[in-house]
Amino acid sequence: MNATTSTPPAQPEQAATGALFGLALGDALGFPTEFVGVAEILSTAGPWRRMDMPTPALVTDDTQMTLAVARAVNTAMDPGGAERLDPHRFEHALVREFVRWYDAPDNDRAPGMTCLAACARLKGGRPWRQATEAGSKGCGANMRVAPLGLVPSLNSEERAGAAQLQAALTHGHPTALAAADLTAHAVWLLLQGTEPERLPEMLRAYAASQRTRYHERWLGDLWKRGPGRTPAAFIARGWDETLGALDRLDAALAAPAPGEDPCLVTGAGWVAEEALATGLLCFLLFPRDPVTALRRAACSSGDSDSIACLTGAFAGAFHGVGAWPTRWTERIEHRDTLAALGAGWDR
Repeated sequence: MNATTSTPPAQPEQAATGALFGLALGDALGFPTEFVGVAEILSTAGPWRRMDMPTPALVTDDTQMTLAVARAVNTAMDPGGAERLDPHRFEHALVREFVRWYDAPDNDRAPGMTCLAACARLKGGRPWRQATEAGSKGCGANMRVAPLGLVPSLNSEERAGAAQLQAALTHGHPTALAAADLTAHAVWLLLQGTEPERLPEMLRAYAASQRTRYHERWLGDLWKRGPGRTPAAFIARGWDETLGALDRLDAALAAPAPGEDPCLVTGAGWVAEEALATGLLCFLLFPRDPVTALRRAACSSGDSDSIACLTGAFAGAFHGVGAWPTRWTERIEHRDTLAALGAGWDR
């Protein structure tokens, strides 16, 4: 073998399971700190580097809707032994799962108003392109998208189209679609063993390559409800805003301040591109220390549960299930469901 030949990176052990547990753990750790300033978090929880998982370790709508997306993709790929993900099967499965989430008795964990409003219209029988909040780019679009980066049999078109479709059912803004697509791609890259130091440049290259690609097979004529006179112009706006969030991420990584509130540099995470950038920042500040990354994300002034949820998905996809303390994973809500889904994709 030529001495300059590079060895492909190895996949982490049980990476899909690690990502699912990571996002749920981040969600549960950030649940009590959402809507709370850093000073108040520190006054009640103590030093952020020693934050512990609450008891009981309850999750929010972030994990609940992640499980809905996971069940929908498994359902859509199952009938007749289908190996490919079809947009229509996935759409119908998503609608069923989102309505089921909307009606669930435990849907009382401060769910997002956009998701609630769109799901109410879906329940009423409205087609999703009419049900969606066309002007919303809230982080509900991508806090639930990780499963699309974990399903091993998806090709790149299916992964991108499905990531954008699951966002579009509730959040129809082009930036919501682009940020969800890029979030799923980041999870997928880490699942393949991509080194964290290379992740920002690879995400930027992917975003640039997708800038004017509108996934009509998945989105239909959604573009007519938004800005831009053509499908390409519609989606380009979303990618441009997402690339702007990557610019802020690069600036933060160029002058890292791990002890400071990450929301101050990459945004509070209430909108999709900021949730992606701040979740990535927390992971990339501590790429070899996933628990510390999760704690940094949870001790933030913005949408702490969603930021920590994404940080956990990134860290778990890279490190595998061994990243997380057993004393945490043993008591996380939906533990058995997370483990079963992860095991299926890890096989």
